[in-house]
Amino acid sequence: MEAHRLEYTAELLRHFADLRDGTHGGASSRYDKERLFMAAVALLDPYARQPLEEINTDLLLGTGEVTATGVRRRDDGVDAIWALSWPEQQAAGVSPIVIRAYYGAGFHHPHLRGGSAGDWPLNVFDEEQAAALVPTLRAMASADLHNLVFQRDYRIIPAIVNGWTP
Repeated sequence: MEAHRLEYTAELLRHFADLRDGTHGGASSRYDKERLFMAAVALLDPYARQPLEEINTDLLLGTGEVTATGVRRRDDGVDAIWALSWPEQQAAGVSPIVIRAYYGAGFHHPHLRGGSAGDWPLNVFDEEQAAALVPTLRAMASADLHNLVFQRDYRIIPAIVNGWTP
């Protein structure tokens, strides 16, 4: 990564370069991409569990349970799910909080997805609260940019068109 790039923008550039080059992490075969996906799930595991455990502790007062499926082969590809469920959520008949890593059968590369998130509450009343939103805002903007590339293609990103390489 170039020293002046932020990690989250470098991650986006790696993703768009893979689209441009027809690879994923240097792999071009489905088999090798799935092998990389399995390794990524293992690396991601403690970090996917962390926010779920934090929510369980701070908001659910320890009444919830974090579960993980590990990598599963499905008709539509491979995936791994981390979920947080708790008694009130189950009684209400709503889905648990979910973080899903998936590599769809017809996909070029894997993705992450939440269970239902699309909106985020805006409750900012001072500078510290605004600054604390930076990771969330980065994630929102990165997801939006990814979806814009998905709607068209990687060529809407000047750094990729101008030859950026990982």
